[in-house]
Amino acid sequence: MTARFFQLFTGIFATAVSCQPQQSCQPRYEKVVFVHGILEDGVSFEPLRLRLVNHGIQCHVPQLKPSDARDGIEQLAESLKEEINKEFGPTDRFAMVGFSMGGLVSRYYLQNLGGAERCDTFITVSSPHHGTNVAYAYPGKGARQMRPGSPFLKDLEATEDRLGDIPVVSYRTPMDLIILPTESSVWKRAENHSHPVILHPLMLYSKPVLDDIEKRMVIGKKGA
Repeated sequence: MTARFFQLFTGIFATAVSCQPQQSCQPRYEKVVFVHGILEDGVSFEPLRLRLVNHGIQCHVPQLKPSDARDGIEQLAESLKEEINKEFGPTDRFAMVGFSMGGLVSRYYLQNLGGAERCDTFITVSSPHHGTNVAYAYPGKGARQMRPGSPFLKDLEATEDRLGDIPVVSYRTPMDLIILPTESSVWKRAENHSHPVILHPLMLYSKPVLDDIEKRMVIGKKGA
């Protein structure tokens, strides 16, 4: 019941955020890949997806399973690679946006599976780049990998130079109750932005966050 209520709430909120009249601009990137977080299916990207589609950008939101990463984040990254190749072919370039755990799945794909060679920009939203203490409360390989100081996180840090010159942006909220400590979303490799959003999932429904991401994806929009 609680989950259904939250889905209804966010759905109504998404409509309010995304259905404002938007002027179409020239896309900076023709294609964008969205990577969802743990126990999600990508629906939370809908407000941002609608904004980008309005500018003629092709958006792909793979549904990665198992969504709780019980078999490890590497397995989800392998699935992500397959889904991208299926949708956009093996060489087409794209921008990538990862939410929460999706930021780590994206990083593994970019840094270890050759994705960096075709990615033009990388954005993470509320991702636990340095882990989260909440992961101690959940079972499975993926949760263990998201615990602070895990070998998986240390490997991502050691190989981040494979991102090359890709522009990277990380958004966080200091009121996050899922990414603890909240500073875990601060990534030295990235341009970091903090927004006072009251809940972790609502970062993808925050108008200031969506506005800023949208400006980075198009040419000619005010503030871009």
